[in-house]
Amino acid sequence: MEQLIEFAGNHFLLSGIWLALVAMLVYSFVSTLTSKIKEVNTHEMTQLINKEDAVVLDTRPAKDFKTGRIINARQLKPEEIREKNFSKLEKFKDTPIIVVCAMGNSARGVASSLTQSGFNKVFVLKGGMNAWQSAGLPISR
Repeated sequence: MEQLIEFAGNHFLLSGIWLALVAMLVYSFVSTLTSKIKEVNTHEMTQLINKEDAVVLDTRPAKDFKTGRIINARQLKPEEIREKNFSKLEKFKDTPIIVVCAMGNSARGVASSLTQSGFNKVFVLKGGMNAWQSAGLPISR
């Protein structure tokens, strides 16, 4: 323990960076657990689609959307997402909406915007379209 304190005293910058990284890791974990937006895996997603008629919202660029998408997925244009124009989805306010991007990272921002716009059941596909394709699930072209 004395060596740890001595190291921290001698290497203040490294110790500060280490503490900041630990704090960010803890914040990331806690914010995911307390978020209104839940991540679902491919199995949970298919259950939501089959049992609750969930809407799949694909946020990838049009080129990627055209090359392969989840069956019956809808797409919003990038400018609609930027402007938070979700008028196309108004009739689905109380229906589960699953936001899908390429890898599951950028979908969280869109899902957050949907939640702020009054959508009640918003989910994000963990791993995005890559996870869907890796699971061997069907896509339409």
